Amino acid sequence: MKERNNTIDPARQMLLRIGINLGEVIYDETDTYGDSINIAARLEGIAEPGGISISGKVYDEVRRRIEVPCQDMGTHQLKNIAEPVRVYRVDFNGLGRTSASGQQSALALPDKPSIAVLPFANMSGDPDQEFFGDGIAEDVLTALSKLRWLFVIARNSSFTYRGKAADMRQVSRELGVRYVLEGSVRRSGSRVRVTSQLIDAISGAHIWAERYDRELNDIFAVQDEITEAVAAAIGPAIIEADRHRAVRQQPENLGAWEAYQRGLWHMSRHDAVERQHQ
Repeated sequence: MKERNNTIDPARQMLLRIGINLGEVIYDETDTYGDSINIAARLEGIAEPGGISISGKVYDEVRRRIEVPCQDMGTHQLKNIAEPVRVYRVDFNGLGRTSASGQQSALALPDKPSIAVLPFANMSGDPDQEFFGDGIAEDVLTALSKLRWLFVIARNSSFTYRGKAADMRQVSRELGVRYVLEGSVRRSGSRVRVTSQLIDAISGAHIWAERYDRELNDIFAVQDEITEAVAAAIGPAIIEADRHRAVRQQPENLGAWEAYQRGLWHMSRHDAVERQHQ
């Protein structure tokens, strides 16, 4: 349609607004409805004439599958939708735009902490054990997704790195995240060793790491135990890393989340001083 409009008189051009969302719908043989459709309709209203707006769910699914640049428009409180929805605008002007090195431009980081959970590498040499590492990674991803302050990359995007020796900085550029969680699983007889590490993918610094050695009396119980331990450690580790980074930055360079963390750091220091004088 865009190409067609370029060849005809402006008075005869058709400028469509398109909204795209991903989710479950209800169909009763006469109509299709549900929140997923309502979100798509609201996204259509947000789109510019001739433009396309997509939800965060759609963006996470397609960002590594099609080379279409999208601009993060932040979260929007849509009418009659309880939870805020992250909105992206398809950037037609950026199609085919590359960096000076010939690589596609890096994705911008969200306005809150972001993480990708990579599939845990199977170090046992037994392909049948790969499901165990995948199960831990998927469960950790699900647990982290419940943290509303954390932007978590969808499984279909992060699991494309399976079996690849990915450079963390490349993962950060391609997925638009600051933190990456990776790990490995090694099984020997009735014992299993799981290692996990959290990395600041931009600086390459290791934020947190842990090793778990367990007896495989009940593989699902072991998987649940390790998942809970990893997920419980990740949130505080990210907050602590963000707080230290916010303290080191110049105030004028702080975003909303970083300014909040810097304020908490100053408050904790003030409380410590008050306790000393009591």
